Amino acid sequence: MALITKTAEDNEVKNDTKKATEDKPKKKATKKDLSASYNKYKTYNGQQYTGMAIGHSHHWHYDEGDWKETKITPDLWEISYAVTKRRVGHAPENSGVPVGTEYQWYILAHQHVTKLNANDYSTALTGLKFKLAHKRAEKGTWNTKTPTQRKHLIKFLKDFIAQLEKEPIPLEFEYNGTLYKGEGIPISQTCTEDVCYEVDITLNDENLGIIRCAKSGWKMDRVEQGLVNAIGNEITLYFE
Repeated sequence: MALITKTAEDNEVKNDTKKATEDKPKKKATKKDLSASYNKYKTYNGQQYTGMAIGHSHHWHYDEGDWKETKITPDLWEISYAVTKRRVGHAPENSGVPVGTEYQWYILAHQHVTKLNANDYSTALTGLKFKLAHKRAEKGTWNTKTPTQRKHLIKFLKDFIAQLEKEPIPLEFEYNGTLYKGEGIPISQTCTEDVCYEVDITLNDENLGIIRCAKSGWKMDRVEQGLVNAIGNEITLYFE
């Protein structure tokens, strides 16, 4: 068996090597310019756009808001709502639009309300919002004029009505001992020739909201994941 010994010279070489390694300048971590990604031109179904990429999400908390409503007909109400919404977490540095940017949205949604007592109601809202126009912070005008906004809104509503008039996706399954029957209305803007990736779900005469197909599986806000999986499985079978 060979015996290996270390000499003082060996230790000196080792220490010099260690010192040389320590003296090497460390590379500075480079920060990714998120604003470049946000402002980069992207395409979706042939449409060019900037801003958040398709499929990404926001999450907000709303302050105590002011909701007013006036009854117009037995089934139609005028509504007005004003509030400050606050991002959950913080926006990445250098991302997003400049302070002062404005938007006009058209909201098409289901509101589910439950009376809790004489003066209190719980409320949940699910649906779609469609951008009609925006105004950049450094400009004093909207990017589209009123007639163009109306034209875009008419097309959006016509597309929505056309989808409603088609045969829905039939849904019927049992989950945790409960029989569910209902239908799914595809969101036409998310459909290809073979499949739709977002579907508005109604089960047992109650609208549950929109289910979406993500990379990690079917997702739905405020619905138990087991039930979401069961709904997603029915939709998958329908398109096979």
